Amino acid sequence: MDTKPISRRGFVQTCGVLGSLLRAGTAKAAALTIPLDGEWLFARKGAAFAKVTLPHCVAKLSWQDWDTAAWADVWAYRKLFSLPREFQHRRVFLQFDGVMVGASPSVNGHPLPEHLGGYLPFRYEITDWLKSGENTLDVEVDSRWKNVPPEGSPKGPASIDYLEPGGIIRGVTLSAVPQSFISDVFAKPVNVLDPARRVDVTCTVETAAPVRIRTELKDGPRVLSTAEREIAAQGGVTLTLSRLGNVGLWSPETPKLYDIVTTLFMQGKPVHDYRVRIGLREARFTTGGFFLNGARVRLFGLNRHEIYPYVGAAMPPRVQRHDAEILRRDFNCNTVRCSHYPQSEAFLDACDELGLMVWEEIPGWQYLGDAAWKELAVRDVHDMVCRDRNHPAVVIWGVRINESANDPELYRRTGETAHALDDSRPTSGSMTRSSTENWRQDVFAFDDYHAAPDGTVGIREPLPGVPYMLAEAVGQFNYTKGRSFDAIYRRTADVALLHSQAIRHAQAHDRAAAFPRCAGVIAWCAFDYGSLVNSYRGVKYPGVADVFRVPKLGASFYQAQVSPKVRPVIAPDFEWDGSALQNAAIFSNCERLDLFIDGKRVAAAHPDRAGFPHLAYPPFFCDLPGQGELRIDGYLGDRLALSKSFSTKPQFSLAADDTELIADGSDATRLAFECGDRSGDVTFKLTGPGVIVGDNPFQLADAGGVGAVWVKTLPKSPGRIIVQATHPVLGTKSVTIRASAPR
Repeated sequence: MDTKPISRRGFVQTCGVLGSLLRAGTAKAAALTIPLDGEWLFARKGAAFAKVTLPHCVAKLSWQDWDTAAWADVWAYRKLFSLPREFQHRRVFLQFDGVMVGASPSVNGHPLPEHLGGYLPFRYEITDWLKSGENTLDVEVDSRWKNVPPEGSPKGPASIDYLEPGGIIRGVTLSAVPQSFISDVFAKPVNVLDPARRVDVTCTVETAAPVRIRTELKDGPRVLSTAEREIAAQGGVTLTLSRLGNVGLWSPETPKLYDIVTTLFMQGKPVHDYRVRIGLREARFTTGGFFLNGARVRLFGLNRHEIYPYVGAAMPPRVQRHDAEILRRDFNCNTVRCSHYPQSEAFLDACDELGLMVWEEIPGWQYLGDAAWKELAVRDVHDMVCRDRNHPAVVIWGVRINESANDPELYRRTGETAHALDDSRPTSGSMTRSSTENWRQDVFAFDDYHAAPDGTVGIREPLPGVPYMLAEAVGQFNYTKGRSFDAIYRRTADVALLHSQAIRHAQAHDRAAAFPRCAGVIAWCAFDYGSLVNSYRGVKYPGVADVFRVPKLGASFYQAQVSPKVRPVIAPDFEWDGSALQNAAIFSNCERLDLFIDGKRVAAAHPDRAGFPHLAYPPFFCDLPGQGELRIDGYLGDRLALSKSFSTKPQFSLAADDTELIADGSDATRLAFECGDRSGDVTFKLTGPGVIVGDNPFQLADAGGVGAVWVKTLPKSPGRIIVQATHPVLGTKSVTIRASAPR
């Protein structure tokens, strides 16, 4: 076998690259990209290898009690691969989408520069180091505590609010492009509310010869606008797509998306194209609130951590996308904050498609490091904006370290970096009362944690003269005491505290809406997550859903904030067990509720508009006697819109998010279960080409009778997967999932 490395110059000289590309024509114009996620070898450095697929976490974890020492080491990954025939005579690039937290790759023994930072992509040209036949990619992953945002504090992992299990937590790809190619495209909509609206397409081109660039705005196969330009040398070039006509605008209600296809021609032949997806929309933060496409819109959202049970952040795209679906479709949010780091691009793609607006921010949590650390923070702004500026869902850049002290020079640089790369979005960063002076960003975003005199949620009046919003509220703040963050919303915690969570979120959104100048609230937070700060057994519990993404009572407020024309909702802020309840809260978008116990009408309720005057759908309050089955009928006018019944008998449910997966060894879906009898364990039996990711058996007591595992496919193993879940008292439930061969 010939193992001699082939240089880029050798490709050009011996193969006549330009001629072969011109002969290839249109069929060869696109970049060639293949995933490298399957069939890796993995080990603690110096130990024996085992087979894994990506994304991958280096430590075997449960859903709680994470030990940071389990991943704080240096790990070895190895991938053997051969180049596809189509990669011949092209320049080849290797891209990592996320490695926690330091990566030192090598190709066929040739070391590549170390990369530090776990949340953004990095790539290398490896053309000169490839050989015919089998190639070896080695990656040394350093998951120890390092001087890299958000890490670096001498206090170690307990100094930041979220844990970071190590590994290659996102995908790896190999791409091949011609010698002259387009390396980047930013398509910026301009004046979209004006009849003369346009899209300015800025391309970065690498070429040593004159080329022609053509860009198109496409709606499916239909071309809406085209622009072309000749360029003599490499660098940046901007083309304008105009005469767009009556294009659809992107919004949460109508998330219309278009494709920008930019093609490089040499001697009249297409040799490379670069595709991005955009939406046309105008998002403005003003002193009078937030305006989307000229209409005032109140931001209504939750913060999200990209941290899962068992694997940390190492979940595949399907699972990441499902979080966006929960936020938009189940919790009715129009906004999410990616706290406190750039998150998976699969999640952002889903936000684009679902109409979920995004605040994206750089990695960090309160701590500011030394000069080298700050250089990495500025680099993170650059890489974040470059990766995500084509996503219409992103409406604001977070360029401050979350809740950090003011550093005028650092934040001058981060703000200028963001604006230089994208002048169409404002900058911000969450601030506390200690950072209200000498701030430099475009929008003042405040973390408002304080109690009103009566022990309910307090919301301060916006600062005058500046665009203003709330980046956090509620969380684990103890409103009863008026201080500290020790309100832990565990299912096995104080029942009254669990009932209070939804009311506190409702109060935060209602009271912020009393101030027209406040753009809205992104409350803390959507999902529980691994943490050593104000946590219980390594899990922090501020989420309106738990770590398994199963809604708590706190989610009942969000579930009801949707027009009944979309779907009627009845979401009690209690678990019915037949006990009498006083002043029980029920969230609904109906106009009237009638309540029955064992078929007997016991109460009628109407929304509390006096207590929550600024909510579209306030809570209902009523007293309920105890005993048997509860039925709640919801009416719109005189029409019965929805009826829901709640039994006192223990129930056992099992459901899969998806019943169709791809048999690539990476794809996965959640199996969520709820058991009315919290004693004992749930055990799982899987037959077919898949594996269980999670605790088996699963102990119900600590999780409050609710939990989840994930089913992951096996590489190149299509077929039917059957999972049986058995409870010692409530019996067995099963689900069937089909794993199909990759296309």
